Order: sequence, then structure tokens, then C-alpha cells
Amino acid sequence: MSRRVRYHVAASLDGFIARPNGEYDWIVMDPSIDFAALYKEFDTVVMGRKTYDVTTAQGGHGAIPGLDVVVFSHTLPAVTYPGVRILNDDPRRVVAELKKKRGRDIWLFGGSEIFRLLLDAGLVDTVEVAIMPVLLGEGIPLLPPGASAKLVLADHKILPASGIVALAYSVAGSAGAAPRVRYIKSIKNRRKKATRTKKLSKRRVARRVRKS
Repeated sequence: MSRRVRYHVAASLDGFIARPNGEYDWIVMDPSIDFAALYKEFDTVVMGRKTYDVTTAQGGHGAIPGLDVVVFSHTLPAVTYPGVRILNDDPRRVVAELKKKRGRDIWLFGGSEIFRLLLDAGLVDTVEVAIMPVLLGEGIPLLPPGASAKLVLADHKILPASGIVALAYSVAGSAGAAPRVRYIKSIKNRRKKATRTKKLSKRRVARRVRKS
């Protein structure tokens, strides 16, 4: 089976993936989300120039440890940095070639315009959205206007502590079915970790008492 292209993104309840200027300060954090486990599902990240600008706003060239970052732009010069390639090529051709190569899945990181382009080309296999309990009112939409696409629900998880709802859909007709939502730490594991932390704290306190 070819590698899947997975549009994995956070979105507000009213359907925006960023504020008008690309800000993402509204995204809710939840301790049950295991980002390390999520990143291990991919070895390649694909994004457009606007998303790339946001990732590099704090400095650097946007490299993500363990991942090959591919940026598509009509305005930036084609160049290669450690872990990052900026291309002026047609994203549809490049992504189609990437899907044929062996490896983990391809993370369609953003933004919505490249999502629309690849979706219309039949190259997007899954749509995985973490719905934030936030209403932005305006911003960059999850998907620009265009043709409709039918999705098939594969899995969902509700995170009660934060109100986040994680949804995983397969794009109808795609070759790759959406994976289960595995990057959410189970309540059982969180309780075990909390118990280990409490025991460790008690041991440290006991050692300090003995030394005093």
C-alpha cells in the first residue's frame, strides 16, 4: 500500500485553522495528547509557504527533528536546508511521487490552499481534525471553497478535560483508510504515571527528612 497523505490539523469549532494572519495562540493544550507518539506516525511533512512563514517566525529554517520538511512556494527561491526543502515545483506531482516511496505517512501540515489543491487531485487520503472548543469568528478556513468531498468516519476521541474532540476520517475513494486516534494517552496510563510521580515525591521527602 502506498503511503497515506494525512491532513492532520487543529481547527476551531467554527471551521478555522488559524487567525487571519496565521496566529495559532488560540489552540488549546491538553496533557493527554502524546505529541511524541503522533510525530512517530510520519516521516515527511508537507506545507505551503504561508504555514512555513509561521513556523519560521521564531527563527531557524523550520526543521522538525526526525521529519523531512517539504515546502511549496511560488515566491521563495528553491533551496535546501538541513531537514528542509523549499520547492517551486507543482505540489501535485511531487506529492504523487512521495506517495510511491517507501516510508511512513506524509503529514499535510498546512495550509488550507494546498489542502484544496491536493484534495482536488485525489492525493489526500485522510482528514484528521482536532476540534478546539473555541469560536474565532474569522480566520483561515479549514478548506477554501471548491468541490465537495465525502468523508468516512474511522475513529473519534473526546478529551473531557479540555473539551477537544479528535476526529479521523478517510476520504471516500482513497486507497488508504484513516488510522485510529492513537496519540491520546489512556486514562489508565495517565493514572499510572501520576501514581509513580506521587511515590517518587514521597521517597524524595523521606530522604530529605532522614538527612535533616
